[in-house]
Amino acid sequence: MAKTSTSYTQRISPRLTENIQVQHQYTIPPFPIKNPISSNPNPFLQLLSLPDHPFSSSDSKRKAAKKLIRIDVSSDTVCPWCFVGKRNLDKAIAASKDQYKFQIKWHPFLLNPSAPKDGVNKRDYYQQKFGGRSEQIVGRMTEVFKGLGLQYNMDGKTGSTLDSHRLIYFSGQQGKQHDLVEELFLGYFTQAKYIGDHNFLVESAKKVGVEGAGEFLQNPNNGLSEVNEELAKYSADITGVPYYVINEKQKLSGGQPPEVFLQAFQLAAE
Repeated sequence: MAKTSTSYTQRISPRLTENIQVQHQYTIPPFPIKNPISSNPNPFLQLLSLPDHPFSSSDSKRKAAKKLIRIDVSSDTVCPWCFVGKRNLDKAIAASKDQYKFQIKWHPFLLNPSAPKDGVNKRDYYQQKFGGRSEQIVGRMTEVFKGLGLQYNMDGKTGSTLDSHRLIYFSGQQGKQHDLVEELFLGYFTQAKYIGDHNFLVESAKKVGVEGAGEFLQNPNNGLSEVNEELAKYSADITGVPYYVINEKQKLSGGQPPEVFLQAFQLAAE
């Protein structure tokens, strides 16, 4: 089983590093992805486009001039800092006051590629993985989540996130990735839902309007080649999440505050 740890790393444009406190990031040692589980190829290039706010005819010129901001997010569905980062990213998008048009694509990352499919007790896993630091880590995350208006819940199980990543890929075909990721984070971190439970995954998909999730998940080969392709393309050179690439220019890691995202948007749009 690959080891997990927390780090204080940050990959960011030098112009953004001044007076910015480095945020937490969940990391693992690099792991090989050269021989992923095989399945029938089905390339997936569709992006989730956040809808524009409605404009009147007098705003048409301003709408046409909006700069495109593409955000590629590498994330794991059991990474608490990934949820923190998403909430802060959403705040930054809202604060940009419709200045940009956003395209967001979520990519898979496996903090523990050997995690059991049936899951294990979350508290026991934290104790085994982090030892005496587990209480400190849980206390810190409880504080951070409270600041977001959420209650960090350590009940339930943790385990393999592969099926959740297959579902996120599938939801992208229907333009629902961003909404689904929110539901998965909410369920796992605040409601003690198990990330490998198909009932929970299908329920989350239905909440955001993803159709056919149950049938898709029934076949364990569906989406595997696509997930593995993205692991090789987006995760091979990083060791921690969340990790953001904005317009292929700005690169951020960790649960950054909204103002850092806003600065990155501005620089990426130049």
